[in-house]
Amino acid sequence: MAEPFKNLFNATVVDTMAGHLARVEPSFDKAGFVTFVMNDFDALELKERSTRITDGLEHHLPNTFPEAVNVLLTSLDPKTNLPVDALDNTAAEYGIRGWAVMPMADYVARHGQDHVDISLAALRDMTSRFSSEFAIRPFLQNHTQTTLKAMQEWATDKNKHVRRLVSEGSRPRLPWGIRLHTFVAEPAPVVKLLEHLKDDPSEYVRRSVANNLNDIAKDHPDLVADIANDWMKGASKNRTRLVRHALRTLIKDGHPEALRALGYGPADVTLTHFDILTPHVELGGAVEFALEIASPTAKDQPLIIDYAVHHMRANGKMTAKVFKWKTFTLKGNGTFCGTRRHAFKPITTRRYYSGQHRIDILLNGKTLAGATFDLQVD
Repeated sequence: MAEPFKNLFNATVVDTMAGHLARVEPSFDKAGFVTFVMNDFDALELKERSTRITDGLEHHLPNTFPEAVNVLLTSLDPKTNLPVDALDNTAAEYGIRGWAVMPMADYVARHGQDHVDISLAALRDMTSRFSSEFAIRPFLQNHTQTTLKAMQEWATDKNKHVRRLVSEGSRPRLPWGIRLHTFVAEPAPVVKLLEHLKDDPSEYVRRSVANNLNDIAKDHPDLVADIANDWMKGASKNRTRLVRHALRTLIKDGHPEALRALGYGPADVTLTHFDILTPHVELGGAVEFALEIASPTAKDQPLIIDYAVHHMRANGKMTAKVFKWKTFTLKGNGTFCGTRRHAFKPITTRRYYSGQHRIDILLNGKTLAGATFDLQVD
């Protein structure tokens, strides 16, 4: 069985943090900090464990914010441009890094709102050893222009972790993070930041830029489609990959301008066969379906084949979720024949109900065919 995610914060991590903090600040009560943090620690979930560590820092660091931040920064791992996979290692020999930095950055967010310049500089340093993407968000809310100005400068920083903080920290709908409602409503300041990063040399950063644009697309689909069409002019392979990932939600939704940005126009095909091969499916099994299409034109056509599963809900209505199938070029006057298997396994994020379900085939974002099948849960 996989290790619970919450165990990224554990007794070893807490003890390692305490050791480095006591090393750089002799007055730091290592034993008191560990005792405070570890009280009923096993019963806490991941975010609660991080918050407990932040509380422990609050009780044991020097009383003045500048002094406390100096202790935190001095305790960090001296290496600042670590490989991404090294950030999971919190038991570093020479200083704190990895997940242990998260509660330290939260301390800065909690106590640094009256010391903006010191706080932003601290978060820049901390993000080089993990990520300050959550802690930067209160500053974007409370000190918007000052923080945006700093992030504009960070967009050209030599450290990839700092550049990624610009794109990841400004995501309007960052998972786990405070929602940035101002940028949800008006994303122009965020787009300005992303313009600096669209050709970043690091895939780590470019992936974050794509995720940010995907966030924006949920509220401003036409804007992101326009950005994509602009960015695709003379785009490199890396930028093309970024745009494709950024448009993943819009492509699933069949947004015509998003599809056009990637070279996908209306599909000119003939449906020759679509069939549900397993009309009755039990939970734990899978629905299988077969598709055959033919091209009536001599021109090659780039195609995206997705499929939507319409799940039965408790109220008797259906809700659809789109899944990827195949991206390819259909040769002129050619055909495509394929089968697909979609499993119905019990998962924590979805509850299944018995009854009629539906599969729709989506071709370049448009529904081509559909058929129903029965799912039996009991």
